Amino acid sequence: MATHQADGAYAPPEDEGSGGGLGKQLLLIALITIAVIVGYKAFFSGGGGFSGLFQEPKEVRMTYVPSDFNPNLDEEKTLRILSQPEEYRQEFDRLVYDFNVALLYHVANRMALPDSLKRRLEPEYKRHHDYLSSLYFNDFVTLKDTTANLYETWYSDNSNQAVQLFNEVAGKYTCFFVTQVMSTLLRVNGGKFFAKGKNVGTPCDIAMHEGLQPMAERLKKKAEIMDFSASRGLLKDKVRKGIAELATYELRSRMGIDKTLQYKIFGFSVSETDIRVEAISVIKTGFKLDQYFDVTLSPKRGTLNIKLPEPTILSHEVYPRVDKLDVGYLAGINEKDMNERFNELRRQFRQDALENEHVLEKAKARADSVMQLMFGPIAKSINRNYKVQVVFQGVETQMTEDELRRRGEDGKTPPKVSSPAPVEAPSRSKEKVLAN
Repeated sequence: MATHQADGAYAPPEDEGSGGGLGKQLLLIALITIAVIVGYKAFFSGGGGFSGLFQEPKEVRMTYVPSDFNPNLDEEKTLRILSQPEEYRQEFDRLVYDFNVALLYHVANRMALPDSLKRRLEPEYKRHHDYLSSLYFNDFVTLKDTTANLYETWYSDNSNQAVQLFNEVAGKYTCFFVTQVMSTLLRVNGGKFFAKGKNVGTPCDIAMHEGLQPMAERLKKKAEIMDFSASRGLLKDKVRKGIAELATYELRSRMGIDKTLQYKIFGFSVSETDIRVEAISVIKTGFKLDQYFDVTLSPKRGTLNIKLPEPTILSHEVYPRVDKLDVGYLAGINEKDMNERFNELRRQFRQDALENEHVLEKAKARADSVMQLMFGPIAKSINRNYKVQVVFQGVETQMTEDELRRRGEDGKTPPKVSSPAPVEAPSRSKEKVLAN
């Protein structure tokens, strides 16, 4: 029925169904959009059908199968790399790469992963290799006293110690990267592996107990043979060698170490042998000038620049003495035990010198004084305002103008020169050490 306004104008009737029709159209469009998205995720996005529409799978069920770990590594070459990691830096990186990839393939074989996933193992590991390789190398070199290869060889412990340290370092990171790679491939985000089969274990357990540890044991057996041969052949003849060294600091110290060897039957100690070895040590630190030594003049700065390599231990002499040897009636002692005590004392001397006495820093300070005495008069003869500046290779510094001209470089901003930091001493032994 039509209505009239107060002024007599006519108003048309309202369309009661117009609002409801618009709402139905919007609802229909929304439903079509949702259907398209659901269909795309189900069949075109690689989500694995309707099972992966709204969340990633939280459980993965695997059937484990037997498999042998064959890393296909040259044991002798591997031991040479581990014994001298700084000399074989690139080879060390490749060793880490090959060994870790072999671990991943072994885990994949044990878990019976399809070939489509195995082909993705190596590309996925490459995403982690750069930082893992740096972690392996830095930790390994920090633990291994690379300046003591001569002494370790003499005590038949160089390669064997390197294997032990590599096993320790690799053990820190193996579980991490294996779990990361496998979780990514199997799309497990905080979920669980459900497995059945023979020798079931987590990817971490398989990598550690079936890969890393057995490989370390095989390397140890080979290392014992190589260490024995190297020790016997270390000084077949007299060695005559010209050296260019600058010794700037000497440390003399005295230390003793106690060790008790027990003979047990059914877990009970029935006999003990007590050993006390004492020794004095003479450590000389300084610089190997045949590695790096340079003298340049910088007229603009008014300096005579003396550049030296990083300081190192030039010589270390240890004079052991057995103060106590109480041999039990069952618990005897052999030459291996005595050699281990002597070598442990030597390591403790070096560790104390590096960590507590700071012999390398004192070598730097003394070198600066020596260079000032030697080259100070030469600098003054050129110009009485010239000064001697001593720079060490491990400290970043700008190249002088003379250096740039000599190298054929004429950039306005001189580049920086740096080298790796010096190697730190190994961690302390758990044996009781008595220092006087």
